[in-house]
Amino acid sequence: MADQLVATAGAADAVSDFAAWMLSEQRRVFLLCQRMLGEADEADSATQDVFFKAYKAMQKQEVPVDDPAKWLTRIAVNTCLDKLRSRRWQFWRKRPNQEDEELILNMAASSTPDAEDQMYAGEIGLRLQTALGSLSDRQRAVFTLRHYEDRALDEIAEILGLDVGTVKAHMARALAKLRLELQDLYASRRR
Repeated sequence: MADQLVATAGAADAVSDFAAWMLSEQRRVFLLCQRMLGEADEADSATQDVFFKAYKAMQKQEVPVDDPAKWLTRIAVNTCLDKLRSRRWQFWRKRPNQEDEELILNMAASSTPDAEDQMYAGEIGLRLQTALGSLSDRQRAVFTLRHYEDRALDEIAEILGLDVGTVKAHMARALAKLRLELQDLYASRRR
């Protein structure tokens, strides 16, 4: 009987530790999922899936001891890639209409952002999100981990289970596609 109480107390501590860890990582995982999936609702659902998978793995004692944050990032990326693959049939994602693009391109530079500048920045953010949506799943994962998570290329390779050369190739292709897709935004700045 005493052994059961000790085991129960240990399980309660483990759940408490997991809850604290989850709270410390939740925002980072949500932002990663949101950048990969492009929608807050889907990112929220994916974040819940990530922590559920992590909790189940912890119960089975499958957690790597060296870097739990990296392990959690890999679960998040794989969960997002699964969600992206499942919605491949959705072809309704497309570029903004011509009027919206012209509005974005005609924005004026300002030293302090006013309401109009903030609105334009939001539209540029949407434009970038749409451009990210045109990338392949792997390219989006590599770009997001590098530019939003500030991960090193070898770390990205480890998280995704790829060679560093493959990660570099995905990054180069992603950058080329994004430059082509968004060239009108940065070309107007050079004038």
